[in-house]
Amino acid sequence: MTSVRTRVFRSTIVEHLIHNLTSLDRRTIDEYRRKEEALAGRQILPRGTRVEKVDIDGLSAEWVRARDVPVGDARTILYFHGGGYIAGSCATHRDLAARISAACGARALVVDYRLAPEHKYPAAFDDGLRSFRWLREHGVASQQIAIGGDSAGGGLALATLLALRDGGEELPGAVFLLSPWLSQVPDGESYDTRAAFDPVISEDFAQACAEAFLGGTGVDARELVLFEKDLRGLPSLFVQVGEDEILLSDSLRLVEKARDAGVDARLDVWKEMWHVFQAFAVILPEAKRALAALGSFVREKLDEPETHG
Repeated sequence: MTSVRTRVFRSTIVEHLIHNLTSLDRRTIDEYRRKEEALAGRQILPRGTRVEKVDIDGLSAEWVRARDVPVGDARTILYFHGGGYIAGSCATHRDLAARISAACGARALVVDYRLAPEHKYPAAFDDGLRSFRWLREHGVASQQIAIGGDSAGGGLALATLLALRDGGEELPGAVFLLSPWLSQVPDGESYDTRAAFDPVISEDFAQACAEAFLGGTGVDARELVLFEKDLRGLPSLFVQVGEDEILLSDSLRLVEKARDAGVDARLDVWKEMWHVFQAFAVILPEAKRALAALGSFVREKLDEPETHG
């Protein structure tokens, strides 16, 4: 059963403050970004977190290292933030990255990839690939890297993985996706069955983000449905999602397709939880346990010999 603390937090904070933040009907994208950044300014990072700004061939990024992660440890989380491809930054996801770093026992590289509508598809996808290659050029072995992301960042993580595979490049040791947004086509069953329960994301919001990302490019959104791609040969995959999300179908279909392709794909659905609930680990016991489960997966995979081809 969901904890009392989580139920109270959902009814008082998530269903009002967070839902209003993700409503674009009366707010421009610039205003939405300013709201997110203002909230990020209130974060108090876990004690001992170390943050170092870095330039990735013109992209701003940050190394985020939890207190107990040794400086000499090369194991790396390449992390892509969420925000519908229109918002989000290193700042908005600094706390989450710090807690993922702690859970995984590895440093996190968080990337400020280019955002729409100023930079439409394929800018973000190109930046994801550029970030992985930058790590490799700086001496990080592929097996020491786990690619991860939340929401649209989860989609970007998977798109980066597929581009690496299709290009014949070495693949990371693992990939993890938190509440991933994997399709700009809102045809999943959960868009209907979870619409009344999802306190964060609406179909209208998802469609507004998709239009900003793809509008005017001439690209058919169906061509970018990531769970419909050939998933053979991918490394181990961990997908964590809330039961009450309209994006639940994206995760279910991805894991089913990946398993059919012979991929070690693990699905972790959290009862009565919402979109990227892990971001509230400072408060919610369920979020803390979810990150612990994620950390166990990454630690296992980055410490084992390479098995995928």
